[in-house]
Amino acid sequence: RVIDLDKMASLKPNRPGGRMTAASSSQVSDGASAIVIASQRALDRFRLEPIAKVLALTVVGSDPVVMLDGPIAATKRVLDRAGIALDEVGLFEVNEAFASVPLAWSKALGAPLERTNVNGGAIALGHPLGATGGRLMTTLVHEMRRRRVRYGLQTMCEGGGLANATILEAV
Repeated sequence: RVIDLDKMASLKPNRPGGRMTAASSSQVSDGASAIVIASQRALDRFRLEPIAKVLALTVVGSDPVVMLDGPIAATKRVLDRAGIALDEVGLFEVNEAFASVPLAWSKALGAPLERTNVNGGAIALGHPLGATGGRLMTTLVHEMRRRRVRYGLQTMCEGGGLANATILEAV
């Protein structure tokens, strides 16, 4: 489809004086996901082959009204915990419940958008509540393998002002 910028500009915002419209927000979508996270003991016992390991993870709190800036603080903390720099991360999955989230995240951190949501974000692929984290992680891990990237970072806002971030390392 061809994007009609005039039509996008004519969409009504979510509230008077607001800036979010259907064009800058993810749609409601159905989905399901599952991820197997296993200890080294379970890998050995069941002869499983890992495809990535969790290097570091964190959850932070932010203003529950604004809440969309939580991934910025979560990213800073998880990078510190992992002991790596942003430049070392090859791919980023930043949930875009709203287009403003990855844009503000990238601007605040100086993260390259060309390595962010490379297969599309929630506006393109959907934001199935309860399954979005699994969808982001699955997309990230398989793209890391495809591109032979060592580190990948996933971050997303959560209800109530929380946000999480995880750094994966390819194995």
